[in-house]
Order: sequence, then C-alpha cells, then structure tokens
Amino acid sequence: MLQVENGNTVSVHYRGTLNDGTEFDSSHGRGEPVTFEVGSGQMISGFDDALPGMEIGETKNITLTPDQAYGDVNPEAIAEVPKSRFPEDFQFRELGIVEAQRSSGEPMVGVINEVKDDTVTIDFNHPMAGKDLNFEIELVSID
Repeated sequence: MLQVENGNTVSVHYRGTLNDGTEFDSSHGRGEPVTFEVGSGQMISGFDDALPGMEIGETKNITLTPDQAYGDVNPEAIAEVPKSRFPEDFQFRELGIVEAQRSSGEPMVGVINEVKDDTVTIDFNHPMAGKDLNFEIELVSID
C-alpha cells in the first residue's frame, strides 16, 4: 500500500487540542482537509515529521512539545510600549490584538497583556508558543 514520503502532497483532516482538552483548531470544522507538501516547511515540524509512513485512511494521535511546534515563550518578544506610539483613537484593552511591523518591514501580530497609565505590555510570541499540542491526524489522500 502507498505510504507518505517527504515531498508528497497530502490531504489530511486533523483536530488540535491542548492538554486540558481544549480544541484550538480543526479541519473538520472547516469541512475540508488541509493539503500541503510533506517536508516543505508548510506545517510545524512535529506535524510534518508524523506523516511519513502513514497510509490512506490511517489515523494517528501525536503530542508535540514546544520545540516541535511553535517554540518556547521568548521573553524578548514581550515589550512595554508607550501609548503615545498608537493612534489617538486606539482602544486599549487587555487581550486586544495589535498589528505592527518589524524593522525589516515584516508584519507581526501581538496581544495586549496589560494596560497601564502610559504604557501597554504586548506579547508578540505565537499564541501556541510554550504549549504542548495534541493532534489527531487522518490521512485522506496522497497526490
């Protein structure tokens, strides 16, 4: 039977949960599988690494540590920013989303962790950084 190899384009259904059972993502909810090239870096490394050897119709459950997913929380990606750097009409609220640009011009997204009188603390880490992630992966097809 045909098995997944690096370089194959595959379609998979998956369900991602945290250790407490909270679902953070699912292709089932979108009603269609996700399609990508295995080993190309389109998916997080641990997800990609779980696919070689799988056969169509097979389901696999995996747990990824932060180093296999979005990495550890980087304290340097948390910044205290003066409110004066925002537009006058900006609504400051905890857990609010902030869009910014790196010095290279690359866009980045952060979450406001704390609002103070003159500053806000913004976390630019990926929301899944530092977390173990559980996936149920079902191989739908190999193209």
